[in-house]
Amino acid sequence: MKNYMAPMEGVTNWVYRNAYHDCFYPMDKYFTPFITAKPNKRLSSKEIKEVSPDTNGNLPVIPQILTNNAEDFIKTAHIFRDEYGHKEVNLNLGCPSGTVTAKGKGAGFLGEPDKLDRFLDEIFKGTDMEISIKTRVGTDYEEDWERLLDIYAKYPVKELIIHPRLLKDHYKGTPRYELFQNAQEKLTVPLGYNGDIFSVEAYQEIRVKFPDADSFMYGRGVIARPYLLDEIMRTGGNEENFNRQETYKLKMRQFHDRIYCDYQEYLSGERNVLFRMKELWSYMAPGFTNYAKYLKKIKKSQHFGDYEAAVMSLFGEQEII
Repeated sequence: MKNYMAPMEGVTNWVYRNAYHDCFYPMDKYFTPFITAKPNKRLSSKEIKEVSPDTNGNLPVIPQILTNNAEDFIKTAHIFRDEYGHKEVNLNLGCPSGTVTAKGKGAGFLGEPDKLDRFLDEIFKGTDMEISIKTRVGTDYEEDWERLLDIYAKYPVKELIIHPRLLKDHYKGTPRYELFQNAQEKLTVPLGYNGDIFSVEAYQEIRVKFPDADSFMYGRGVIARPYLLDEIMRTGGNEENFNRQETYKLKMRQFHDRIYCDYQEYLSGERNVLFRMKELWSYMAPGFTNYAKYLKKIKKSQHFGDYEAAVMSLFGEQEII
């Protein structure tokens, strides 16, 4: 069983991934936030940092591509292969954002199964790279899934990572676990599970449901509690002399400081750095007791000094949940 970090725009970039990999239990793969494939694509400096070995080192990074145009997909994939040495790319068929789906991309592409089938036929014929897919189970109806499974079964997918929600669900309600089970019964390709792994208990429940899943992908759960995989991998281990609060709070502080320092080197100006850190704290702060007033101070801070004082108070006065 392998562990993957899900792509999250604005959060799990190369700065975040490197800090996470050094501070917490490492993932087997890290998927980049999606890179949009366009005609005559040239990567921006930001996109180059996402896929370049110069910024990612030896991290097992998989570039994720967003498009509904086969030619654009192939050209972009070959840039990743020829210029940056990647052997695998991931196709985004899971993003539920309205700005993406309105263009028939991400999870919106699932609403056009015939077009998707032709697209997959072209990209698998057009490149020798390994192609994995991150998908939802349809747009509006569970019945969509049977047609999509028939399509996926036709192609040599490296791995199909399934978030068992429909596009219309966004992140609400309970995942449609029975649809993941349907995929296990019908497909022979490796299957990864993604969705609502927020705690050790949630992981254990899903692992019992799907013991044959090839991988688990962590998104919002590990962003909120970066030590989550550490806790999962400790399950059943020796707890003697283990201080959870001390261990994970120290790791969280080291993780925060690493990202904060790296952003100061990478970004120009206090405003840009603080914007990134505030976004990160909007996910992480609820993992602390009585966090609200500290998060408010963090979000109101306009200068490094105010921000650092608020963060120091949070770490010093509250406990992780």
